[in-house]
Amino acid sequence: MSTAFQAFGSTGRRRFDLSVYLVTDTRLSGPRGVAAVAEAAVRGGVTLVQLRDPDATTRALIETARQLQAVLAPLGIPLIVNDRVDVALAVGADGVHLGDRDMPAETARRLLGPEIIIGVTVHDAAEAQAVDVAIADYAGIGPVFATSTKAEARPAIGVDGFRTLRALVPLPVVGIGGIDAALAAAVVAAGADGVAVVSAICAAANPEAAARAIRGAVTNGRGTA
Repeated sequence: MSTAFQAFGSTGRRRFDLSVYLVTDTRLSGPRGVAAVAEAAVRGGVTLVQLRDPDATTRALIETARQLQAVLAPLGIPLIVNDRVDVALAVGADGVHLGDRDMPAETARRLLGPEIIIGVTVHDAAEAQAVDVAIADYAGIGPVFATSTKAEARPAIGVDGFRTLRALVPLPVVGIGGIDAALAAAVVAAGADGVAVVSAICAAANPEAAARAIRGAVTNGRGTA
C-alpha cells in the first residue's frame, strides 16, 4: 500500500488528497488501457485513483488493480476500489468506495480495519445526514452535472444542490458527475475538497494535459471559495 497521503484524514486514520480524483473507465480508456491512462493523469496532477469497472469479472478486476498498483504505489497515489470489498482485500488496496447498493460502510470497516480509506456516496439530504464520521473518511456528492458514464445516474443536483448537501456532511467531500476543467472551479468554490472525474480524463486524447487543466481549475476554485 502507498503511504504518502497528503491532505485529509478523519478520526486519526490515513491521510489522502481529494484534489483531483480519477475514476477509471475501461471503455473510455480504450486500447491505451486503464493503467496507462492513470499513469499519465498522475503526471498531470491526479491525487487519487478509483478502479471502477462494474462489468468486469473478479479475476479481471484483480488483474487491473495490480496493474494500477504497480504504477501508483511508487508515486504514493492511493488506489480505491469501487464497490468490491473482496477485490480491495485481495490486492491490499488503499481503500474502497461504497454506494447505496453496496456493502454497508460499517460492515466494510469491520472487514477492512481502521487504516483503510472508506468513501461513501451522497445523493440527497437523508444520505448526507446518515454519514457516520466514525466509519467513513470522505463522501462523494453528486451527480453535480449530467453524466453519461453511469447508466443509473440520478438527476443532476447542480452547484447549488451540491452546496446544500456539502453543508450537511462533516467530512471531506468530492464533487462528482459531469465535471471537467470548465466546471471544476465552481464545484470547489461551493465547498468541495476536490473533484472526481471520469470522461474528462479517460476520454481525453492527452490525459496528462486534461488532468493538469483540472488541477489548475481546482486551485483557482480554492482561491474564490
